[in-house]
Order: sequence, then C-alpha cells, then structure tokens
Amino acid sequence: MSVNARVMEALSDLGIPVRFQHYSGQEKPYLTFFNYLESGELYADDDEMITGYYTQLDLWSESDYIDLVSLIHQRMIEAGFLRRSFSDLYEQNTNLHHKVMRYFKEVG
Repeated sequence: MSVNARVMEALSDLGIPVRFQHYSGQEKPYLTFFNYLESGELYADDDEMITGYYTQLDLWSESDYIDLVSLIHQRMIEAGFLRRSFSDLYEQNTNLHHKVMRYFKEVG
C-alpha cells in the first residue's frame, strides 16, 4: 500500500474532505496533504532497504480546529506515522486558519 493510500485510509472517516495536494470544493474545514521528501533511510549492499516518507498535512478552517487536530494526530499515530512538527498559520488572502502537520514514516 502506498503512503498516500495509508494517509487516506487513516483519515477517511473524519467527516471532512481529505485530498492529495489540492481541494477545489467549497466545504470547510478540509485537509490536503503531500510528500515533501522521499528519501532512502537504510541501505544494505548498495540497495535501498528502507524508504522514508516525509508527509505534510494542511488543515484549512474558518474557525477553531483544536479538536480536529487532536483527532487527525491520533489517526496518524495509529497508522504508524511519527510526528515531526506542527505550525499554526493564518492565511490573510483567504481568511483561513491553517494548521501545518508534518509526519515521517519508514517503509521497507
């Protein structure tokens, strides 16, 4: 199963749209995600044995998203992802609160 499929499966029942890279609908809040780095993490005899996937989730909301962030984080941990960093942003051009959540997963 691909890392993107694992993210979609982990977050499928949140009750909000979850899309890879781009969401063009009107429903809010919504979540987009992408892999910002895919890197060899372990090699043996010059063969890549483990690949590391660094995945960013972006939650977009018109209002408070604290409870939703907790639920997303719980689901990502249950799916075997490790937390890297979180950031809170506000997008003035769209008037949306933006939570950036970065995770790491090894696949071998």
